[in-house]
Amino acid sequence: MSEHKFKTEVNQLLHLIIHSLYSNTEIFLRELISNSSDALDKLKYLTLTDDKYRNLQFDPRIDVYFGKAIRKIITLTDAGDKQKIISVSDNGIGMNAGDMEMDLGTIAKSGTQDFIKALTGDAKKDSNLIGEFGVGFYSTFMVAEKVEVISRKAGEENAYKWTSDGKGNFDITDDASREDNGTTVILHLNENGEEFSDRWRLDGIIKKYSNHIPFPIFLHYEETRSEGEGAGKKEIKEQKEEQVNAASAFWRRPKSELKDDDYREFYKSISHDMDDPLLHIHTKAEGKIEYTTLFYIPKKAPVDLSWADYVPGIKLYIKRVFITDDDKELLPRYLRFVRGIIDSEDLPLNISREMLQHNRILASIKNASVKKILGELQDLKKDKEKYDEFYMEFSRPLKEGVYQDFNSRDTLLELLQFKSTKEEGFSGFAGYKERMKPEQKAIYYITGEKEQNLRNSPLLEAYKEKDIEVFIMDEDIDEIVIPSIGKYKDVELKPVNRSDAADDLKTDEDKKSEKKIGPLIKKIKKVLGDEVKDVRASARLSDSPSCIVADEDDPTVQMQHLLKSMGQTDMPEVKPILEINPGHEIVQKLVDSDNDEATEDAGRLLLEQALLLEGVQLKDPSGFVKRLNKVLTKSL
Repeated sequence: MSEHKFKTEVNQLLHLIIHSLYSNTEIFLRELISNSSDALDKLKYLTLTDDKYRNLQFDPRIDVYFGKAIRKIITLTDAGDKQKIISVSDNGIGMNAGDMEMDLGTIAKSGTQDFIKALTGDAKKDSNLIGEFGVGFYSTFMVAEKVEVISRKAGEENAYKWTSDGKGNFDITDDASREDNGTTVILHLNENGEEFSDRWRLDGIIKKYSNHIPFPIFLHYEETRSEGEGAGKKEIKEQKEEQVNAASAFWRRPKSELKDDDYREFYKSISHDMDDPLLHIHTKAEGKIEYTTLFYIPKKAPVDLSWADYVPGIKLYIKRVFITDDDKELLPRYLRFVRGIIDSEDLPLNISREMLQHNRILASIKNASVKKILGELQDLKKDKEKYDEFYMEFSRPLKEGVYQDFNSRDTLLELLQFKSTKEEGFSGFAGYKERMKPEQKAIYYITGEKEQNLRNSPLLEAYKEKDIEVFIMDEDIDEIVIPSIGKYKDVELKPVNRSDAADDLKTDEDKKSEKKIGPLIKKIKKVLGDEVKDVRASARLSDSPSCIVADEDDPTVQMQHLLKSMGQTDMPEVKPILEINPGHEIVQKLVDSDNDEATEDAGRLLLEQALLLEGVQLKDPSGFVKRLNKVLTKSL
């Protein structure tokens, strides 16, 4: 016997599961059956592609035992109250001692700590996360005081037993016995789990969560029947087994046979999501290339959506044989939130990962799938409420797609939505274009960190005054993606926080005002020196005395923040352009003033307040306070 300790993160996870998360304890059976299905998938693939396993007798199945029917496997476990034991068994790939230590003693995922941090304490949300992250095996400790796992790896002679009470340690022994390959999980039920030692309870759970598992699931139970009459009446106990699931490749069934409820339950079985999907997309293609796809759009974004090591949501099958569920090339990265199945008739079963990435057939399926998914999302836009629900969750990956997928850019542009200074809720480029004034030359937008700050920005004042719509873009990715678009159809996209955007707004009156404050601008330029790139009269301000903008080829303040957050700390200093409002009372008084000291202080304050409004940290905050106090003192 060898005793081991769970890794720290497993102990954390066990504590969370046992003490706070699994209000829906029946999910333990879904997780065990899902693990068995994965083990059968792996062995089925090897029997078709690897000479070492071709002669292995393989009749895939999953068996669930409970109550007195456990006698069939009692030799595998310690003696005890048979009424309080449930077992889930398969004849899949199996495990050896090393596999047990790795798969049942640690969480082999680099995002483990992020996962634990993502747990919220909300039982429903967190049970979803546990399924998403493939750690559902540990849910068994919600219903069991002890768990045994007996397994024999395909192609090996020895069987091993893993045992734990979920309290920090586990044992692995080599004195186990198993006639064939596969895994048996034996649960010694605690008080919480006793309710599951019931035929109809187990039958209902299997049908609810695992009806679409593509291998037969047999429920074993003991039935008592009477024989004879009167004094000769005898009760005979019989061992029964009954297949309780459909055991067919769900996605291969005709759409005409399937109901919405069927699609919803299958989604939950492959995604471990407790919520219904937002929509499903079921396609069967025939012709030169034959394949079936079934894709789902979730209602909520997966927790790892923004992680570099996200778990892909697509399973690849070839002729109904499972190939892989961890290939990130099956769909573009920006569609990583999509869940579902691709099943090809034309790919070879022994295709390698390297071949998958460069295969012409798979590339064709991928391209057609992208087109189909984006087309369905366009149709979803007809239901504004439903599309807004989708967009709130998945706007970021769609924007990534605009940047990454040039072939689909036009379609993706139609899917983008933004908040607006004139419209309630979300609006797209097409709607903005329809609302443009006849003389308007561009689609205007402002980028930044917080919607409310952007709505109150002095940069919008002239646009509001002239009743010109501006899109509010408050996601950091907007700074990267939107400038790369350039134009929507034939209309230029212009950021209002760049120096050239206001050229369209200039009137003859603005040009006269610009000449009038020319001498003041020269004075302020001299005062500020190389702290700014330029000082100009502004055509975009009506209420505020000043603002800063970026030169046409320089990164905006928001882009500078974004680049620094991405680790680019050696960036050269980018100097802003200061714009002052010729019509503002402060500026007009400065024009008429001959007090150089007051002009110097005011010029610096005009820059500093504009920087603060843009979220820039002042280099000399104490100097700013002194100047402000001086001005306040004189005004009182």
